[in-house]
Amino acid sequence: MFAVLKTGGKQYKVASGDVLRIEKLDAVAGDKIQFNEILMVGNTVGAPLVADAGVQAEVIDQIKGEKTVNFVKRRRKHSSARKKGHRQQLTLVRIGDILEKGAEKSGVKAAVNGAGFKIEPAYKGAPTSKKAAAAVERASKPKAATKAKAAPKAAAAGDDLTELTGIGPAAAQKLNDAGVTTFAQVAAIDTATFEVKVSDKVIAQAAELAK
Repeated sequence: MFAVLKTGGKQYKVASGDVLRIEKLDAVAGDKIQFNEILMVGNTVGAPLVADAGVQAEVIDQIKGEKTVNFVKRRRKHSSARKKGHRQQLTLVRIGDILEKGAEKSGVKAAVNGAGFKIEPAYKGAPTSKKAAAAVERASKPKAATKAKAAPKAAAAGDDLTELTGIGPAAAQKLNDAGVTTFAQVAAIDTATFEVKVSDKVIAQAAELAK
């Protein structure tokens, strides 16, 4: 049996025993996790998700992807050159049981992307476990507080995001409102799902400054 699951803004066709490299999850090696956003199981197609279905997996390790290099050279009177590298954080998992039914009562913790400041929202009406629902609720409360009261304080305690090329005061304020106040947090942004548009160039620069 195979299934199609969604995580980190991407879709994967999996079968029991497959090993996947996916966007970083909030888990450690040896943890057993469950993906609840299932688009298809066997011949059953979700609308948009398959109700009460899940894919369980074991976390093998937290790894980094291949290094990408960004080289910029300006041919002007005062010429300059800049070279920066970036390695995406990934999680290595081994697919276990594929559940057509009973995922909500399995007791296995839900897989959550580990960016640290954003949890990927589920589709409206999507089946989630009680633990997953509690995690979403906890993540939403600090974010609301940051927008209402703590935005200036968080910005003062973090890095000056305007040092990043292409990030002005307005863009920096949007990032602060979203809970992103440090270079390390910018480097961990998933551009496919994050609510503020950030270029790969900015993410690579933030990763270099965060070292």
